[in-house]
Amino acid sequence: MHPHEPHFPHSAGSPPEHTDSPPSLHKDTAPPSPWAQSDPRTGGFPAPDSAPRAPFPGPTGPYPPVAPGHYAPGHFPPGGPPAPPSHRPRGLMPWDRPARHPWEIPLLIVVIMITAVAYLLALVLMTVELFADPVVDENGVEQTSSIVTSPYVLLLLFAPVLLWAGRGLNLATQRVNGVKMSPTQFPDGYRLVQEAAARFGMHKAPDAYVILGNGQINAFAAGHGFRRFVVVYSDLFEIGGAAREPDGLAFIIGHEVGHIAAGHVSYWRQLGMFVAPWLPVLGSSLIRAQEYTADNHGFCFRPQGAPTAMATLAAGKYLNTDVGVDEMADRAVAEKGGFVWLVNAMASHPVLTWRMWALRDRSKPGPMFWRPSAPPPGMIPPPGGYPLNSAPPALPPKPV
Repeated sequence: MHPHEPHFPHSAGSPPEHTDSPPSLHKDTAPPSPWAQSDPRTGGFPAPDSAPRAPFPGPTGPYPPVAPGHYAPGHFPPGGPPAPPSHRPRGLMPWDRPARHPWEIPLLIVVIMITAVAYLLALVLMTVELFADPVVDENGVEQTSSIVTSPYVLLLLFAPVLLWAGRGLNLATQRVNGVKMSPTQFPDGYRLVQEAAARFGMHKAPDAYVILGNGQINAFAAGHGFRRFVVVYSDLFEIGGAAREPDGLAFIIGHEVGHIAAGHVSYWRQLGMFVAPWLPVLGSSLIRAQEYTADNHGFCFRPQGAPTAMATLAAGKYLNTDVGVDEMADRAVAEKGGFVWLVNAMASHPVLTWRMWALRDRSKPGPMFWRPSAPPPGMIPPPGGYPLNSAPPALPPKPV
C-alpha cells in the first residue's frame, strides 16, 4: 500500500557469521530440518522445539536501546537468524526464500484489469455527465438525478484519496492507542518481528503494536506512506508481555511480516485491488492466495510453530493443546459437498482444515478451489486410530 515499489528481499538466508553471536545461532547448532521428522503419510508437521532459546546479548544487556524500526546491536543483523533447513520441497522455498502461491500473480493481474476498467468507466460517466446536454422531462423540467451521484461511482472516483486517508487513519490509530513493541514492552514480540524481517531480507524492520484483543486471536499487517507496521492482538500474550506459545506467535508474526515482504500492503497494489471485495469468488480467491503466500513466510520463519498457530486459531490459546492437528488436517480430504466448496470459495482466508493440510503437506501449494487429493486407502485415519491428546496445557511463561 505504499507509493513506492514493494521491496523484494534479495536474500532471505542467514547474514554472514559473526563472532559475537550466541552459539545457538550458528549453523552447526540450528534445529534439525523439519522435513527430516515428517509424518510418513503426508509430510507431517515437524516436532515442536521445546528447547529453551538463549537471549540475544548486546553490549548493554539482552535488549540494548535501538532506533525505532531498526535492528538492535548484537541482534539481527549481524548475528543472523538460524540457518534454514538444508532440504526444501521444490517450489515452496526457491532460492532460500518463501515462495508465492502460484495463483497469486495471475489472479492479481485479472483483478487489476477489472479494477482499471471500473475506474475508466467511472471517469467516462463523469465526463459524459459534465459535457452532455441536460435532460428535461415532458414538462420541460431539468432532471437532477444522475448516475454520477451513485455511491459506487463516487467511491471509484475518489478511491485514491479514500484509500490514502483510510491507511493514514489506520496507522494513526495504532500510534495513539496501540502499545508499541520495544525491548521493554512486549520484548518477545519485538524480538520476533526483528528476526522475521532479517530472515526475509528486509532492510528495515516494521513497527509493531499490541492492541486490546478482548478474547480475539488475530493480527494484521498494513502500511501508510513509507511506513509499514504489524498489529498483534493482546490475547496472544500473557501477563508480563511474554508469549504464551512462542513458536505459534513466531509463526503468526512471520506470517504478518511476510505480507509486508511480499508487497501485499503496497498502496498501489491495494489501489489496483480496490474492487476485489465486490468480485464474488475472484476477489476472495486472490486474498486467499495471498494468505497462502504469507503462510509460506511463517513456515519458513518458524516451521515448528505452524501446528500451534493453527490449533490456536481453531480453539483459542487456552484449548489449543486439546486440538489434534493431524486429525483436523485429515478432514480436509473427508469433508465433501457443494456448500463446503462454497464456504472456501467465498472466504478471505483458507478454511482451517485445508490450511492445516497445506502446512503439513509441503509437497505442493495450498489448495485453492478443490479439496486435497485423498491418500491411499488405510492412511486416513492412520492404522490404530489417532492417539489421545494428553498434552498438558501450556503454562506461561515459556522461553522464546
